[in-house]
Amino acid sequence: MQQDRLWNEWHPVCKAEELLDDPKQVFVLGERVVIFRNEKGVHAFKDLCIHRGAALSLGKVKDGNLVCPYHAWEYNSEGTCVKIPALPCKRPIPKKARATVYHCQEQYGLIWVNLGDEPSPMISYPEYHTEGYRTAICGPYEVKANAPRIIENFLDVSHLMFVHEGMLGVEDHAEVMDYDVEFIDNRFITSKIPVYQPNPDGRSKGGYADYIYEILNPTTARFTKTTEGSDEEFTILLVVNQEDKEQAKAFMLLTRNYDLDKSDDAFIEFQDIIFNQDLDIVESQKPELLPLDLQAEMHLKSDALTIAYRRWLNELGVENGVIALSDEKRSKRKSSLVQ
Repeated sequence: MQQDRLWNEWHPVCKAEELLDDPKQVFVLGERVVIFRNEKGVHAFKDLCIHRGAALSLGKVKDGNLVCPYHAWEYNSEGTCVKIPALPCKRPIPKKARATVYHCQEQYGLIWVNLGDEPSPMISYPEYHTEGYRTAICGPYEVKANAPRIIENFLDVSHLMFVHEGMLGVEDHAEVMDYDVEFIDNRFITSKIPVYQPNPDGRSKGGYADYIYEILNPTTARFTKTTEGSDEEFTILLVVNQEDKEQAKAFMLLTRNYDLDKSDDAFIEFQDIIFNQDLDIVESQKPELLPLDLQAEMHLKSDALTIAYRRWLNELGVENGVIALSDEKRSKRKSSLVQ
């Protein structure tokens, strides 16, 4: 997976509040990673001691250093081994005694890991810091599927009336009006898509709402929902970590500018129901890999956003979780674009 575009993206691995005194094992793109916290912040290493291959995540944090559970080698925040108990005190520590260090950040209430040498910029989610808005974190949701399938389901408007009938849609209002998809500021964004929803966030306040969807990167998408005649705004940011083949972990950030004095619990419980309604569908989809050849499946005009998503994945060269176009088809497409 190291040649994949996703290697340089930021991947959410856990809620920030879950990383306490002990190191924690996580998985990103098939890699076993250890994350830990010290006085300098959060850090991520390859979860492997260079001495005898033990999992560093089974160790502990001592005086800011990550200590291997096997022979108590200590690694500082930069991955340099600073103590080997078995080594005579006058003998220098070998320069090769280092951990493999990955990029790590705490942002938006989550811990993020980036495995690449040229990390992409962290996504922007300004609502999280905007006064008058409140954000709740949902998940993580364990999904036996690949990240592109999860993202595409999130972007799919026309399933709301059936998978989430009585909540996010109703069968009598299944028609999806034509909408535009534009590529602006390195992201895809739609025009407003009107959707009738009897109970969009658990408060049983039904009516038509306008959705605007955005694709921020191959594993991150969001929508903003507004209601005509109301100042209420509701946003969901979906971020998915591809842990391994057909195994992903999804987080959702729910942001609202209303009912700020009420607990987040009811909103989180409602979103748990919605996500679990999608779960069986997403895990059942065949092929498990998302086909990037648009001739492999049928498409409608209402699928405009997911079509744009598939084309973008192909243009970016994403290979993890997708069925990439053959070299022949890719070259034909490039030549047609040139013409």
